[in-house]
Amino acid sequence: MERIIGKFTGPERGPLLICLGGMHGNEPAGILAMENLFQMLAVEPEVNPDFHFCGRIIGLRGNLQALAAQQRYLEKDLNRQFTLANVKRVRSTPESQLAAEDLELRQLLDIVQREIEEYAPECLYFLDLHTTTAEGGIFAITTDDKTSIRIGVELHAPVITGMLKGLKGTTLHYFNTQNLGVPTVAITFEAGQHDDPLSVNRTIAAIVNCLRTVGCVKAEHVENRHDQLLQDYARYLPKVAHLIKAHRIQPDDGFTMLPGYQNFQKVKKGETLAYDHKGPIHADVDAHVLMPHYQQKGEDGFFLVKEVKRV
Repeated sequence: MERIIGKFTGPERGPLLICLGGMHGNEPAGILAMENLFQMLAVEPEVNPDFHFCGRIIGLRGNLQALAAQQRYLEKDLNRQFTLANVKRVRSTPESQLAAEDLELRQLLDIVQREIEEYAPECLYFLDLHTTTAEGGIFAITTDDKTSIRIGVELHAPVITGMLKGLKGTTLHYFNTQNLGVPTVAITFEAGQHDDPLSVNRTIAAIVNCLRTVGCVKAEHVENRHDQLLQDYARYLPKVAHLIKAHRIQPDDGFTMLPGYQNFQKVKKGETLAYDHKGPIHADVDAHVLMPHYQQKGEDGFFLVKEVKRV
């Protein structure tokens, strides 16, 4: 399985957009979307002579070993390993001595650094593509950077702010200007449920909209159906929501999420959401539940977010 899904470079210089799919091995939608997208880009100049592309887009597969096993991860969640201390440890260890997710981390970072050095972009954009175990809405997770939030809004998906405080070691934590040495903006897009075929379509739409927002393609070359697909799915969801609680779990907690919860489902203060060995786990406040845990692996039980009127 190749790490690089595809690469497309326009005749004029512009931003570098790195798209990453399959960071978790049970989330194939991002990879399928990029495979389709690069096929579309290959023929677009032929069918549309006016098509104009500035910059470069590259698509990467994340956790190759977990993708082959169709598991979220083998030893540890790759999207929790991007801490400065862990990156330093992995980079100082001979590649032959790295196992599972440490090797994936090393190879991903090497490719990203190589692309930065080769293309020398004035700005790097990083789009991390995911899906969830639960049914329900799409959403974008942004950093506190205003450009990250603007891109999230342009994806026509609910924007979730404050998530970096509820998580650690994600791509959003690491891929920034300070760590990469080039102006960098990162964003995560959650396209829906893992096995929903429309999650692939929504991911394609998100990538295309991102290309438009960062200036790789002109607005008139983006079909309205990409906007419409995302707008229709997010029509009754909050425009912007902020994280108020992240319930972390450990393997020996005996955590069990009560069945039937969907992304953005409203919950009431005091409502029983799950159980562990200590007993019932209740909602602290009236809120929307996000990413309820319905899989065997992972450290996140659920998140509670509240709608906010403005960013």
